[in-house]
Amino acid sequence: MASRRAKEMCDKGFGVGATGLAVYLDFADSIKRLGKHVIEERYGNLFDMYHEITAEDPYKAPMRIYPAVHYTMGGLWVDYNLMSTIPGLFVAGEANFSDHGANRLGASALMQGLADGYFILPYTMGDYLASTKFDAVKTDDAAFKEAQAANEDLIKKLMSIKGKKTVEELHRELGKAMWEGVGMGRNKAGLQNALKEIPRIREEFWNNVKIVGASNDINSELERAGRVADFLELGELLAFDALHREESCGGHFREEYQTEEGEALRNDKKYSYVAAWEFAGVGKKPILNKEKLEFEYVKPSQRSYK
Repeated sequence: MASRRAKEMCDKGFGVGATGLAVYLDFADSIKRLGKHVIEERYGNLFDMYHEITAEDPYKAPMRIYPAVHYTMGGLWVDYNLMSTIPGLFVAGEANFSDHGANRLGASALMQGLADGYFILPYTMGDYLASTKFDAVKTDDAAFKEAQAANEDLIKKLMSIKGKKTVEELHRELGKAMWEGVGMGRNKAGLQNALKEIPRIREEFWNNVKIVGASNDINSELERAGRVADFLELGELLAFDALHREESCGGHFREEYQTEEGEALRNDKKYSYVAAWEFAGVGKKPILNKEKLEFEYVKPSQRSYK
């Protein structure tokens, strides 16, 4: 993976070097070949921001950059109004599939969010809300009462723990486990380790988290605790799904499954289906629901950056 990316950058006139997770972007050859004024015209704003952050001159020294999980391929199906198959559920930005595919550029996620939010949704959502008759929502509805009671129980449980670790500390531990085991390049050993580490963090969270402030007032720490509680379940599911899928496809790259040239090695015969994991309870194995994918006209093919 790293060598292919490096080759792409070098083909464009950039120099790339890497040691572990330290990656350097060197413009020396480009400046020598094209001239500093050309690089300034193309990347001056980026270079200025980098200088402000690092106090280093990228015209003279290689830029220190860092690999990160950028996005997940795919997205929900939407119609031309950006509405999903669920009436009233609109999907904006990179969460839908509509505007970009394999040739997506780094900034197009931002531009898609701006385009969807500024140009499309004010009209399509407004039209839907104005032209649709909705039943009145009452707080004495059984579903409302159930959701309210569940939320109140969660708040009471979180506030009663009174442990010693902050939400941020536990959140960082979860992030480290996800980064090391369920990151861009995944492998069986790392995923198995993550599936041991995440339950340990969850156990400590529910027994040792410390939430300051009160529950009957605006409390950002309590809000964050609720999100981290969800992240623990979602993170475990991501690791479980990644371990289950023994192939490399889209944004999922298993190091054991790649071609000799470092490309993703698919297994369409075994994994051509949409997976929907069903929550079976904390600490229990999720239930896999499958819907087979049928390709009539456009067939899946091996991705290549050549």
